[in-house]
Amino acid sequence: MKILYIAPENVVGNLNLWKKLHEDRGNECRYITYFPSQFGFPDDICLNLPLVAPKPVFLKIRNTIYKKLGGPQKTVELKGYPPEWKNNNIAVKLFFMVRDKLWRFWIEPTIKEYGLLDFDIYHLETGLEFYRNGSFIKQISEIGKPIFNIFHGVELRHRGVLPQIDKYVTLNLTSELDLIPKHPNIKYLYLPYDVESIVPNYDLHKPLTLCHATRNRYFKGSDIIIDVCRRLEKAYNIKFILIENLPHNETIKLKEKADIYIDQINNVAPGYGMNSIETMSMGTVCCTNMDDQYQKYMPDHPFVHITPETLWSELKKLIEAPNDIIKKSKNARKWVVKYHSLNAVGNQLYRYYRECGIENV
Repeated sequence: MKILYIAPENVVGNLNLWKKLHEDRGNECRYITYFPSQFGFPDDICLNLPLVAPKPVFLKIRNTIYKKLGGPQKTVELKGYPPEWKNNNIAVKLFFMVRDKLWRFWIEPTIKEYGLLDFDIYHLETGLEFYRNGSFIKQISEIGKPIFNIFHGVELRHRGVLPQIDKYVTLNLTSELDLIPKHPNIKYLYLPYDVESIVPNYDLHKPLTLCHATRNRYFKGSDIIIDVCRRLEKAYNIKFILIENLPHNETIKLKEKADIYIDQINNVAPGYGMNSIETMSMGTVCCTNMDDQYQKYMPDHPFVHITPETLWSELKKLIEAPNDIIKKSKNARKWVVKYHSLNAVGNQLYRYYRECGIENV
């Protein structure tokens, strides 16, 4: 089987993991992105498209346009089943029409060069394909190819699906439980991670070290986390490492120095993501906000449940009981192998393939 992933960017290295997951099962896998990864992850086929890379100047202009003309706002959660991107502003429509026509000069030659119409299974990231009008996915659907999409949270909560793309998707997937009630055609899928490639370390550092990594302080509740960790640092003579918008290789090196990792405390996006999975693979206890939905779906989870109100007390308990840190770290490693290893996630994904009528996988 030949499998193609289409994504704006290789944000957390997940595209490399999907590629390895499929290749380990004897299938061919490629991924194509709009622009190079800004966080240092390797690219496969990169289009280097204009008018899209997340440069500060471009992002500032785009956000200004959205505020004035109507566009997704990160603090506004949309309603609908599913929520839809509805834009009636002529200026925004014109922008995407012009951009689609411009991008054709990069996209169409790439489709021919790499035979992108000849794959057996297609995966989209964040509900987007090459063109805003959905013309590529329409073409794929018309020749009978199955199309999967994965939502990571923000795009479904605050942007909504693009109907011209969503109607062709065979099945949506997500690792965010709160998205399940937002779409009639979506299932849960654990995030993949190459857990077996990481050798865990359960020895505590001196001094004991807390760590938090963030690229968006609003979604993580980072300001509260930073404040509490700074105060604990002074009160207990421990160390706190803040990782913010650093390349992935630097982030990993800093995480390796941590004994306790704090993921997030907000209800905006409860649960956990790749940051937690990486740290648990290393043999580190992880704290995050596991709301009632996560507690019910994952009753055996190893996380220390935290909220803005309990963050201080829960971290204090761990700091004062180092043996509990080691015990919880070992449980975290076992759990992440059980659910997030490439083999475990591969079994889950390929089961969905078969349920969708894809044979010989």
